[in-house]
Amino acid sequence: MIDLATRLHNTIAPVITFQHEIEVVDGQGTWITDVDGKRYLDFACGIAVNNLGHRPPTVEAAAKDQLSKLWHAGGAFLYDSLVTAGERIIEVAPDGIEKVLFMNSGAESVEAAVKLAKKTSGRQGVIVFRGGFHGRTMGSVSYTTSRVKYRQGYHPVMPSVFITPYPHPYRWGMSQEQANAYALNELRLTFKHVITPEEVAAFLIEPLQGEGGYYPASREFLGAIREIADEHGILLILDEIQTGFGRTGDWFTSQVYDIRPDVLVMGKAIANGLPLSAVGASQALLAKWEPGSHGTTFGGNPISCAASAATVNALKDVIPGVAERSDHAFTRLGDLQERHGTVGDVRGLGLMIGVELVGADRTPDPKAFPAIASYAVDHGLVILNCGPDGNVIRFVPPLNVSIDDLDAGINILDDALSAYEAS
Repeated sequence: MIDLATRLHNTIAPVITFQHEIEVVDGQGTWITDVDGKRYLDFACGIAVNNLGHRPPTVEAAAKDQLSKLWHAGGAFLYDSLVTAGERIIEVAPDGIEKVLFMNSGAESVEAAVKLAKKTSGRQGVIVFRGGFHGRTMGSVSYTTSRVKYRQGYHPVMPSVFITPYPHPYRWGMSQEQANAYALNELRLTFKHVITPEEVAAFLIEPLQGEGGYYPASREFLGAIREIADEHGILLILDEIQTGFGRTGDWFTSQVYDIRPDVLVMGKAIANGLPLSAVGASQALLAKWEPGSHGTTFGGNPISCAASAATVNALKDVIPGVAERSDHAFTRLGDLQERHGTVGDVRGLGLMIGVELVGADRTPDPKAFPAIASYAVDHGLVILNCGPDGNVIRFVPPLNVSIDDLDAGINILDDALSAYEAS
């Protein structure tokens, strides 16, 4: 019999990659099980998608119930799960987010959000922040600068996209305050030398960069961007695709920082693994986007929407416990930083934590993660990386992970670091 990895090689385009070649047959909560019956702690979490872990009972039940009723509508008629999911999301969204548009993926919602900004403002410029990840479709890759490989070979990208620095204090060797000041000054120079603010439709920014290296923006930096947006009539689009639905300690990072978005982009954990994303904004803004000027065939699928409403309901009991788990994780990971020279920085919010791996000279160590991840998976822990050098561990367990499982995963990381350093 041909093994699954060979069948994959013979069938699936190699442009799609997998971090590990584990053949998984079951997932439950924080754990997955492979074809041989071996269990693994899943701290990859579907790239911060399975915030409730695998197959949360109430979400599974809601999806199955909807599956027995209606699978697809395609905009031909109304159905309850679409509206119910919208209502549940609006209930927990930041102030000012009054209506939503459902799409299929984060990249689609990013593109919809930018289209909304351009159409309603009459402006064409978009300012993005270096290190951001906003998708890989031809439009959204124009806004993505987390790794050059995502843009390589696809030029020219969309025009009138202007890139300015995002504060990276650790990598720049600066304090947070110094990094903020430098990034804001560069933005002002962009307005002085490259494009006037009156030509800019939107700022597009992640409040905590994901693929770019798990760098959180500070409240002060985002507050300054909000003020500049208000001063010049620029829309502030917050990309909370990875940070949303409890990942950083509140429903959305904009609520953690008390920063008001004009447009909110959501995805990933919105339905705990079923394909769905959304754009949210005020009624007044969305009223300017005339019917039919954007659309979707599969966005707002009935089954995904049913799962989304159930996900939001379930997260209401989970999010209050994120702070305790986050404090515990930061304490344990901080201890690893003190004991392991390979750990240069531990940063993030909630249970979205970046562990940066460095060499003796404190520069990024691209060899560290593959070795550490290999050791970890051999010992029952699945992790992913991020950052332009691939040297940052994404620490993203399910939000309802037990303290015992949290400790078990960190203990494996501890041993993996020791093994790498000994080699």
